[in-house]
Amino acid sequence: MTLASKITLGRIFLVPVFAVLAIYYGISIEAGHPEEWLRWSALAVFIVASASDGVDGWIARRFNQRSRFGAIIDPIADKSLLLTALITLSLVDWGPDGWRIPLWFTAVVIVRDIIIVGGIAFIHFMNGHAEVRAQWSGKVCTFAQMFALGWVMLRVVPFSPIYPCLFATFFCVWSGIAYFRAGLRQLGDAHHEPGSDS
Repeated sequence: MTLASKITLGRIFLVPVFAVLAIYYGISIEAGHPEEWLRWSALAVFIVASASDGVDGWIARRFNQRSRFGAIIDPIADKSLLLTALITLSLVDWGPDGWRIPLWFTAVVIVRDIIIVGGIAFIHFMNGHAEVRAQWSGKVCTFAQMFALGWVMLRVVPFSPIYPCLFATFFCVWSGIAYFRAGLRQLGDAHHEPGSDS
């Protein structure tokens, strides 16, 4: 196993650590005695895990450590961290007066991801293969989701988390439409290839 893949696996192992710290901090909030060291520890774990995504990618490119295992496990690690953070922070308060990620936003993110994965599976079934290319709108969507999470965890600005979540929702829907159109193009291109049944 390459060093890059080991770092990716390390990111996966940090996911439950973050979830436990975040949940216990939420419990301390509910009890009326916030344990701030839990919040900062959870935030530190989240930052380290997020930063490791860039580190393992750089190592894989710089030292030619790209592998099929790494290509499979890297997006799983990324989604595990992001979805775990969204779900956890939508179930527990991280501040007074319901300071958390709205459940509807987490639902939007999950439904979008399910549709994208389902679309990839459908295209693979119809075409025999599916070409998955990162869309710039998807990168903006991920950044917007991370921004919303940071808004909740840092609590720097006293405005409700609903505002960054509305911002992120726009890009979630936009990127979902972009991936949907890309999928339709793949289906159309395969349908019009020489030797097809059309």
